[in-house]
Parts: sequence; C-alpha cells; structure tokens
Amino acid sequence: QQAVNANPDSISLRMKLLDAYDSLNMFKSAVQQIDSLIMNDKFNYELWYRKGHLLENAEDTAGSIDAYKHAIEIYPDANALLSLANLYAEQKNINAIELCNQVLDLKLGRETDANCSFIEGVYYARTGQTEKALTMFNQSINLNFTLMEAYMEKGFIYFDRKNYTQALQIFQLASKIKNTYADAYYWQAKCYEAMQNKNEAIKNYQTSLTLDPTMHEAVTAINRLQNQ
Repeated sequence: QQAVNANPDSISLRMKLLDAYDSLNMFKSAVQQIDSLIMNDKFNYELWYRKGHLLENAEDTAGSIDAYKHAIEIYPDANALLSLANLYAEQKNINAIELCNQVLDLKLGRETDANCSFIEGVYYARTGQTEKALTMFNQSINLNFTLMEAYMEKGFIYFDRKNYTQALQIFQLASKIKNTYADAYYWQAKCYEAMQNKNEAIKNYQTSLTLDPTMHEAVTAINRLQNQ
C-alpha cells in the first residue's frame, strides 16, 4: 500500500496489491483496486476477467456475471466464456449450454472440451436431469481423468439417490487418482456414516481434516460420531 501511494500510476504495483488483498480474502479492497484500473482502461479484457473472478470469490454472483459479460464483449476468450457458463449452470440457466457450445467450436483440445462437458453436466444435475448429467460427467472424465470435480459431482448424484455403495466407489477412485484431495475422503466418510460404518467414517473424516485443516465439517462429524 505504501508503494502504491508513492507510485500511484504503477499498474504492476497495483496488481501486486490486488493479489495481496485477494490472498487475504479482502475482496472489497481488491475490487476497489481493480475498479480504479478499469477507470483508466475500460477496454482491457484481463481487468474485467480478473474482476469477475474476484467477485465470484466474494460470492457476488450478479457482479461476477456482469464483469464476465464485459470481458466477453471485449474479447470472447474461452476462460471468460467458461467462467460465465459455470455460473449460469449453477443458476439453472440454459445459456450455460450455449456458451459451452461456443467454446467447443473453438476446438482448443481435450482439457477445454472436458471442462465444457463438466459444466454441461452441472447444468443437467442442477435441473434434475441426472442421467444426462452422468453422461456428461463421464464424458468429461474420459477427456480428462484428473478432473476431480467431475468425480465429485458424479458421486453426489449417487449419494443423493442413497446408493451409498456406488457413491463410495466413485469417491474412492477420486482419492486414488489424487490422494491429497481432501473432499474425496470427506465424502467417503459421509458414505461410511450413511452405511453405519462408524470406524471407517471417523478414519476418513480424520484423513480429510489432515489434508485440509479448515474443513470444519469434518471436526463436527468426528465429534458427533465419537460421542455416540
């Protein structure tokens, strides 16, 4: 902040300050910084895209959508298109599919195509079209077998159906592919708990907590099971 005050016209310093605010979850201050940069460069795609990302982290969905739209108007880059599509998918907005198709038409490769399939899967999952969702999640995994979110979303569908054995197998596969992925162990624990396997549930909750000490839900679950 002192450096920016001394050199207010330095874009690189302002970006460093913005990064610092972002890392500290000080989103309001970060957005103020990027807004000051946008005032002087209204047609800078990167600034609008970054603002969208900041507002998304701040859980300001409406603001994030608006920022991504501005970015896309300047330059329809795949990153902004997919970021907007992901937010639309969570909102059950059919425009998510259209945006994914735009990106698919760019033919950017398997990883990008996997992200498109994943986002389409999220749209179908949120709108209750679970068979279509499973098809899209499987497609995304076939294109990129390390896409953890696709395994998790697929597992959630089976968990919600109370098919805990199938859900457990999916979460276990995710943890084998990436053994440091805390969410995979947490949801294995949820499955074991639903299946009345208390010891395995506690074990997996503990593993998830070791990998991610901020996972407070795991602490609550361990305390609940140990006091039963």
